[in-house]
Amino acid sequence: MHDIHDEGRYTTDIALRVKAMESLLVEKNLLDAKAVDKIVDLYQNKIGPRNGARVVARAWTDPDYRTRLLEDGTAAVAELGYTGVQGEEMVVVANTDAVHNVTVCTLCSCYPWPTLGLPPNWYKEAPYRSRVVIDPRSVLAEFGVTLPETTQVRVWDSNAELRYMVLPMRPEGTEGMSEDELVALITRDSMIGTGFPLSPSA
Repeated sequence: MHDIHDEGRYTTDIALRVKAMESLLVEKNLLDAKAVDKIVDLYQNKIGPRNGARVVARAWTDPDYRTRLLEDGTAAVAELGYTGVQGEEMVVVANTDAVHNVTVCTLCSCYPWPTLGLPPNWYKEAPYRSRVVIDPRSVLAEFGVTLPETTQVRVWDSNAELRYMVLPMRPEGTEGMSEDELVALITRDSMIGTGFPLSPSA
């Protein structure tokens, strides 16, 4: 069975194909390499998962916002200014002691770019996309997410019209922390469901 973290061969093949295609398009003056670099930098470094972390931290500190977020993710995320291509329609699902949520796109790699930035390579690979639906507990365990048997695991399948994001549970020991301090604890994987927020003591 392929380990979803064993990305070397897959990533290399994809990277080579993308580089070859980019070089060809630049050579034919159909693509500006600097424009590509700016777009990648925007989603990887300036947007990244920071926007999503802001959404989560606001939901942790503002009960009214949390309610709006879970009732209408699209509108609540837009309140913070995080809208755009690949994030037009958002549904946010909350983790609890009873339910753990995880997101996937089984058809391709639909992902909420405005809130989570660029998807990780493993999210786009066939092993994750197929296995997380069939055996989510085993896949989560590979990420270090071990859940009690009493916790139900729900898998949410994003598509071209709809993107899902997980609202992770707030870690213990964060009472009194500011929204900015909480943002630093929220990881990309915790908003996909393949990880947990960081502990304040980490």
